Amino acid sequence: MADVLLAVGTRKGLFLGRRGGGADWAFTGPHFPMQAVYSVGIDTRRALPRLLAGADSSHWGPSVFRSDDLGATWQEPPKPAVKFPRDTGASLERVWQLQPAGPAEPDVVYAGTQPGALFRSDDGGETFAFVRSLWEHPQREQWGEGFGGQAVHTVVTDPRETGSVLVAVSAGGVYRTRDGGASWEPSNAGLKAEFLPDPYPEFGQCVHKIAPDPTDPDRLYLQNHGGVYRSDDAGANWTEIGAGLPADFGFAVATHPRRGGVAYVFPVSDGSDRFPPDYRCRVFRTEDAGSSWSALTAGLPAEDHYGVVLRDALRTDDADPAGVYFGNRNGEVFASADEGDSWRLIASHLPDVLCVRAAVIG
Repeated sequence: MADVLLAVGTRKGLFLGRRGGGADWAFTGPHFPMQAVYSVGIDTRRALPRLLAGADSSHWGPSVFRSDDLGATWQEPPKPAVKFPRDTGASLERVWQLQPAGPAEPDVVYAGTQPGALFRSDDGGETFAFVRSLWEHPQREQWGEGFGGQAVHTVVTDPRETGSVLVAVSAGGVYRTRDGGASWEPSNAGLKAEFLPDPYPEFGQCVHKIAPDPTDPDRLYLQNHGGVYRSDDAGANWTEIGAGLPADFGFAVATHPRRGGVAYVFPVSDGSDRFPPDYRCRVFRTEDAGSSWSALTAGLPAEDHYGVVLRDALRTDDADPAGVYFGNRNGEVFASADEGDSWRLIASHLPDVLCVRAAVIG
């Protein structure tokens, strides 16, 4: 089996799992104890992967840490890596996303933050520059807030064009630039905002997560606040694909690292309970770009289950066959080494799981 690193960010620290040639996992941590870790990046574009962690200390505030030895040691910049310019009147509350760009930009890393803003690093995540054009977009002042606050929580880069970047904002919707951030336009046609007077507005949707298809850069999958969607034109238009799911609400969506048309979601009931539908622990997979869905339950708990998977807590690795992972608010982490066909519990009794990331490192 491939040598895989699994990063699990929780409300009280970061846990790092390592699976070597066998099936057993060994975990270290907590790194950054008593700090909420909402974002982790595993940058495999380097000879040795660089780990980035957005940790949030209740005493010292949020910061971005990096490690070039797989988490054995961590470095924090002497000055804040992510900082709002003084003239914005804003201060950093949380780093929600740390996303390395494509191989054509080997040192570029994006950070999405709360309040909703985007930052760009050109030195592998050591320092970040404020992307002022998105902050000054005339629609930004009308963005709302999701339950977790207003945040840029998703960054998707286009492997064909280094200047093409898509972001998702809760609750502002999807925005895209094709000119390297000089200008941004909303890309929400077809996305529903059932909580607004106009259910199909130009912007204001509470998008929960977006994942790109690995074989078609124009194809994207989106989990909305009510609705699972697909775009076949790089986000210009969206079509609902949630038929066949027990609920179209949820937070997370992930895609296969190589197979086109394969995506995963973890549905959640939309209502006062916000538990898995029928209290069953199920991941759903489509292998035909959302035309149909199959429940993946082998090895998952069969009894009533109440663990919810948050927006960044369902991910795949780049192994062959691909591994699939999710962590929940019960502090459990489940892993599949066969693309979701079967699962096993690899960690339990952790703090509330906020995000997971996985990558082959050997």
